[in-house]
Amino acid sequence: MFTWVYVVWSLVPVAIAVAFSFNDGRSRSTWQGFSTRWWVGGQGSLAESADLRRALVNSLVLAAVTIVVAVPLGVALAIGLSRWRSRTASGANLVMLFPLVTPEIVLGAAFFIVFTQLYTGVELGRPAQILGHITFTLSFVVVVVRGRLAGLGTQFEDAARDLGATPRQALRLVIIPQLWPAVIAAVVIVFATSIDDFVVSSFLSGPGSDTVPMRIYNQARGGATPALNAMAALMLFVTIGAIALALAAMAVMRRRTGGGGDSVSDFTGFSV
Repeated sequence: MFTWVYVVWSLVPVAIAVAFSFNDGRSRSTWQGFSTRWWVGGQGSLAESADLRRALVNSLVLAAVTIVVAVPLGVALAIGLSRWRSRTASGANLVMLFPLVTPEIVLGAAFFIVFTQLYTGVELGRPAQILGHITFTLSFVVVVVRGRLAGLGTQFEDAARDLGATPRQALRLVIIPQLWPAVIAAVVIVFATSIDDFVVSSFLSGPGSDTVPMRIYNQARGGATPALNAMAALMLFVTIGAIALALAAMAVMRRRTGGGGDSVSDFTGFSV
């Protein structure tokens, strides 16, 4: 009962915001008929507004580049930390978790100081935003992948080594294939975190580098039209599509591995 109340409480405002992106008038609170004028065709629509389109492109490019860089780095870091056996390993783990426990406003201010006082060769705008997003999303990837590694244990790798695999073969043919569910989950988390970020993007923004959250915040303070709802609804649909693709990819991986990939023989491609 309480679960469904929470679900309704959470989703109804979102549904209302999406519905008003199809409002025929300029009001964002009074329904004036169905129309797609704020999506395409009309003056000030999402398709006609250069500012809104630029914010959309900036957000999508920022999220895509962050995924391409942060996910492979995070996977490699997670594997390295899971195998690192030294006194400094705990310290490295603590440093890796800093972005997760640091308030985002502090993180954004720290990034701003670093890029304006230390890394002056990196311009504020998209380059600084990309580096900032990679930095604070890397921890999410590491946590997700390390959780998967902890669940797998070492038995699969040990079995592969006993069958004659080299350490590199065991990693490539046994461990990496079993990490795909965590990698896909990490991709979705990084995408959602990057696309939704406001604080870090705002601190590191430059001319023409505003993102969707920044544009929504700036326009919602005055002069907002249902085109803003259309842009937010489009980002919602993109996020839902990304989740659907992730679920489909995980389903395909599950079928290929015979329902979970818990057998060494499913992943070993070397001969003894």
